[in-house]
Amino acid sequence: MKIKKVANIFRYTGRIVLLTLGILVFAFGLLSGAEDSEGITTFSGIIKNSPNALPGFALLIFVGIAWKKELIGGIIVTIFGLFLVYFFNMGNNFYLTTFIATLVIVMLGLLFIGSWWIRRKETK
Repeated sequence: MKIKKVANIFRYTGRIVLLTLGILVFAFGLLSGAEDSEGITTFSGIIKNSPNALPGFALLIFVGIAWKKELIGGIIVTIFGLFLVYFFNMGNNFYLTTFIATLVIVMLGLLFIGSWWIRRKETK
């Protein structure tokens, strides 16, 4: 019974943190840079800036998949996180904060995989 609590902690930590992170990244990508020349955010500015929100939108979709299918979603989130680690950190610009922020996504994806693994072992 105690092992199921660990699986639940993994599951709900991954869900809540990734959902919060996905919403924040999506909102930031959508709204930052959507101001006009006077500094006022307009609807047309949001539409023009919407491609910047695609990584956050992708993360939200992956979290939705992980919500329904922990193993598949966890693998997708982990691979997406590894891609982000590589994309944002393996060039001339390496910042420790960016590295840690992208690595958090990998770790949260691993929580979904760990939760699935614990539950699978429990049923045998």
